Amino acid sequence: MVLVYVQNKVICLHLMIMSSFFEYLMIISTLWLKKTFENKYWISQEKRKQPSNAIVYEPRWVAEEKSEQRSQFSFERLLPSSGWVRRAWQLSEEELLSISGLDAVVFMRIFIFSLKVFAFAGTIGVFILLPINYLGDFSDLANKSLDSFSISNVTSGSNRLWIHFCAVYVFTAFVCYLLYFEFNYISSKRIAYFYASKPQPHQFTILVRSIPVSSGISVTESVQNFFTEYHSSTYLSHSVVRQSGKLQQLLSDADKLNRRLVRLKSTNRARERLRRDGFLGLFGHKVDLLDYHEKKLQDLEDNMRIEQSSLVGKEVPAAFVSFKSRYGAAVALHIQQRVNPTEWVAEPAPEPQDVHWPFFSASFIKRWICKFVVVVTYISITVLFLIPVFIVQGLTNLSQLETWFPILEGILSIAFVSEVITGYLPSLILQMFLLFVPPVMLMLSSIQGHIAFSRIEKSSCFKLLGFTIWNVFFANVLSGSALYQVNVFLEPKEIPRVLAEAVPAQASFFIAYVVTSGWTGTSNELVRLFPLICNFIKRRLSGKDGDDFEVPSIPYHSQIPKIAFFGLLGVTYFILAPLILPFILVYFCLGYIIYRNQLLNVYAPKFETGGKFWPVVHGSTIFSLILMQIIAIGIFGLKELPLASGFCVPLPVLTLIFNDYCQKRFLPIFQAYSAECLIKKDRDDQNDPSMVEFLNELVTAYRDPVLMPIQYSGRNDRNTSLLHAAEV
Repeated sequence: MVLVYVQNKVICLHLMIMSSFFEYLMIISTLWLKKTFENKYWISQEKRKQPSNAIVYEPRWVAEEKSEQRSQFSFERLLPSSGWVRRAWQLSEEELLSISGLDAVVFMRIFIFSLKVFAFAGTIGVFILLPINYLGDFSDLANKSLDSFSISNVTSGSNRLWIHFCAVYVFTAFVCYLLYFEFNYISSKRIAYFYASKPQPHQFTILVRSIPVSSGISVTESVQNFFTEYHSSTYLSHSVVRQSGKLQQLLSDADKLNRRLVRLKSTNRARERLRRDGFLGLFGHKVDLLDYHEKKLQDLEDNMRIEQSSLVGKEVPAAFVSFKSRYGAAVALHIQQRVNPTEWVAEPAPEPQDVHWPFFSASFIKRWICKFVVVVTYISITVLFLIPVFIVQGLTNLSQLETWFPILEGILSIAFVSEVITGYLPSLILQMFLLFVPPVMLMLSSIQGHIAFSRIEKSSCFKLLGFTIWNVFFANVLSGSALYQVNVFLEPKEIPRVLAEAVPAQASFFIAYVVTSGWTGTSNELVRLFPLICNFIKRRLSGKDGDDFEVPSIPYHSQIPKIAFFGLLGVTYFILAPLILPFILVYFCLGYIIYRNQLLNVYAPKFETGGKFWPVVHGSTIFSLILMQIIAIGIFGLKELPLASGFCVPLPVLTLIFNDYCQKRFLPIFQAYSAECLIKKDRDDQNDPSMVEFLNELVTAYRDPVLMPIQYSGRNDRNTSLLHAAEV
């Protein structure tokens, strides 16, 4: 808590007057709860404190049957421990790579990069810029306000502003150096990870869409004829995609019913097996649920077999085509197959477990319509979200709030109430609205036509980042500063001036946002309150500790935009209001240690992109630097230092040139592997005796899971042979 007393009056951010107490209390409570449920000893050598909560705080180890539990009560369980911090801190990068893959390593490198940036920025900002800002205007020291911590307090035309000018150049150079280093480091890790990996199906496979089919010829025959003729030396096999939407729904229903049967068979209480077969179990005849569900499951199996046999003729003009070598697959991927570029369109194949099967049944026109609808919906949501933003900014302005609601004038005059409303409540309300945004963006990306869950998350990551920058930063800055001149963006020369006036005024709001969204959100990640409550309810209702559960994967689509946005706040306010830098640095420290623990114990990788999320962070950092430089041009102009403003003009140009170099130097490595890498890896595999078995398995690697033989019940059904009719 930052408190500065001037003539017995606290000059502090509105947030820190009231919200700090609540936030620190929440963080301490979160850590206490986490320690209460956390393991006292490590996996095979140690035992859980709370065995019933193992699937909440160590689900990946429970799933791998590595978490030992004890059932007897001990007072020791109720005492918090700090062992998880030590284990998370000692986790090496190589261990993290082997446990969670390269994406997790890159995710933690984002935190490391941010810690380096804001440790440097915090040192300069707190020890150099902050004293200069505070002592910038010696007049009226007794009535200083929050502006005394920002550049607004420096006298116009003061030579002290040249220190801020030098800080902009030094900080830009330092961040660009770190960006280059990280891009180079992660690129090398990506190549090393590729060399060290075992043969993967997606390395030998491409997805071909818009397959032209002649009359009387099936898609399967068309694919085989084409690749046998034009890629005869490298072509291995193919798997045509089928319209399996209905079958997927049947399979989902059968899975749920099967899990229910397993749970019923494990209970010895006959009362739980008796229930009425009518609405909500309240009406109808009493039946034995075990027999009832077994009969229903058998009917579902029969329906699935019939549906599987009918899929023989329901081919989609798309196929996974596999090759004998990685180089052969790369050649087929990057070369145009036909004179008409809209036919035989090839794209990289995702990992088999990463494939998003439902959207394959969509035609070209349907995919185009879906993309158009997603764009329109995204823009509409972004515009409509301005409503809660305006409400939030109205709460930060007491005079405006009293105008809207005159009845509250007496209540708002109370210092305690006014501080809570203006300091804590706006950021909290905005955060509550933002909770609904990541699922919506994920849903929009899923119907956009992406064929892989990883690409859905990456697309959602871009959408959420753009949404957050516009609605949380620009909308709050412009509306909160009473600058409603939308037409200012039609006059580019006015943008630096407008931002220079608007951005510093919202420093207190964004510090509150860092605490409510950053500190508290990251601490809540540690306690996993919602999964804890769900597990508690499930155990109370079913009497089980949750024997069927799914190990979660880290939500990159929501966490990476949040990290990037906090980076934008820190870079933007570096010279304007350096008081925000310690708060952002604390957030990254918390995130670094907490997410190392979560990657170790909680999250299991569902896909592997090879570090493709890093260019998102690189691009957002470049945008943040340019935004800071544009604001610096405007602020030096407002402070009547035109020479410094003019010398800042080359900075955005130099930053864009640097970014262009990085894009040309490193980005191709993230898009595709070079011929040198592919051929070298193929040659190494020639001496591997397991390659013959791998190529044999590759033939069926991309078969739709719903087309595999289905046998939930224990009966021997002669109709099982119908499955073979649907196999490719």
